[in-house]
Amino acid sequence: MKILPVDKIREADAWTIEHEPIADINLMERASSACFNWLFQHIPTTKTITVIAGTGNNGGDGLAIARMLAEKDYQVDVLLAGNPDELSPSCKINYDRFIKSTNGESRITILGTSKNSGKKQTPLPSWGEPVTRTQGPGEGVVLIDALFGSGLTRPVTGFYADLINHINQSQNTVIAIDVPSGLFIDKTVKGLTGPAIVKADYTLTFSPPKQALFYPENDPYIGIWILLNIGLSEEFIEMTEVKNFMVTKATVKPFMRKRNKFAHKGVFGHALLICGGIGKMGAAVLAAGACLRSGPGLVTARVPGSGVEILQTAVPEAMLDIDTDEEVFSELPLLESYSAVGVGPGIGLEKHTQSALKLLIQEGIPMVIDADAINILGENKTWLSFLPPGCILTPHPKEFERIAGKSSDDYDRNRLQRELSFKYSCYIVLKGAYTAITAPDGKCFFNTSGNPGMATGGSGDVLTGIITGLMAQNYNPLEACLLGVYLHGLAGDLAAEKLGYEAMIAGDLVDNLGNAFLSIYGEP
Repeated sequence: MKILPVDKIREADAWTIEHEPIADINLMERASSACFNWLFQHIPTTKTITVIAGTGNNGGDGLAIARMLAEKDYQVDVLLAGNPDELSPSCKINYDRFIKSTNGESRITILGTSKNSGKKQTPLPSWGEPVTRTQGPGEGVVLIDALFGSGLTRPVTGFYADLINHINQSQNTVIAIDVPSGLFIDKTVKGLTGPAIVKADYTLTFSPPKQALFYPENDPYIGIWILLNIGLSEEFIEMTEVKNFMVTKATVKPFMRKRNKFAHKGVFGHALLICGGIGKMGAAVLAAGACLRSGPGLVTARVPGSGVEILQTAVPEAMLDIDTDEEVFSELPLLESYSAVGVGPGIGLEKHTQSALKLLIQEGIPMVIDADAINILGENKTWLSFLPPGCILTPHPKEFERIAGKSSDDYDRNRLQRELSFKYSCYIVLKGAYTAITAPDGKCFFNTSGNPGMATGGSGDVLTGIITGLMAQNYNPLEACLLGVYLHGLAGDLAAEKLGYEAMIAGDLVDNLGNAFLSIYGEP
């Protein structure tokens, strides 16, 4: 699914209005109805709702939502932050509709006025019974933020900043419409001194998704986001060139390969994993187990002599290539029989390990580079030029920093990631919530599967095994990245359904890989 920048979202609105065709007010009604449907399903009618509306089209959404809720017997109040004489045309229509639906203006409070009106500003309101954010919607007074939409280009100041800070201090449940007011869509909020941005518990955002949804620094403002389809022109979205994409099951399903009845292990490739060391053989066990579960015909693990018994006992299906060193990876094996190599989990940073890695990355074989192998590259940045084109690096944020340098914020880090992918013709899988995958052509793919229960030692080793196994089966690097990351997260989601977040361990991801495959394409 494409992620559109804010200027293209505006163009999508305009294109839809012109070519569907549909009037602006009716497109607003469609968006508001999508929000109302979610609210109606999640908030009891016994709860009081306060809509804080601006004077633009986001405020118009809020007023339409308020009308729909009132028609379903919710107690709804509207706080209009601005002068009723300065409403956008569609916002004015919904302002009048709300007044008509409630038989008068008594349920609208005007919070602000224009600078030239000469009227006094209404004091900021009291919200009634507060609620802690952990209780979810439906407790106490629920606040709906419809102040500003997605088009902000400068920080909110003055009266509106005071209002936003007042909302944030309330401790009531806050639900933002499209984006939390004050949040930038295509650039960072960091660097601002105490930015005035609504801290929403939930954000009901309109499809297509926005880039801001996928960065950790925005999480305190966005909360849980729900993507609502409001019927923007698929034709426009299809023909619009973008650099950002959201990875879903629909993304990866088309290149999943079904197996021929007469297939044998020789047609599914032979994966080599160079992994493990003293005290870190668990990394080898997890990577090898995950690699086997991802479908290659054969898996061989290159391990130091001391790890042989551990690996043969824990993963008997894997073959072994035994290093001459008893403790660490020290020299290259013969590579002719392998179709892909994964290197890094648990290998350590010893000097002869570094030398062996330098030789390996010059061999040109399809390769996945993780963990200590990335740390070695971080200590020897000139070796990055030896990386084989199309190789895959799978760092976590700290490992990425070691090869790319420090960044000022998440947007800047994403820029560095794209630049590194382009410079070295490699694919970078930056692990985390919404794992970001960058390609040499500048495109970035944000994964949507996975959960916080996967924040446990060994999860990255599992991912290395999965992607290596896919590469061995001749999936191209981008397919291996997208499918591997999505499967990894989906296995985590399936594990979380049974175990919850706290009790999950990396081995649970391996155990749930089979069901993750079945979830994508169903049983044969």
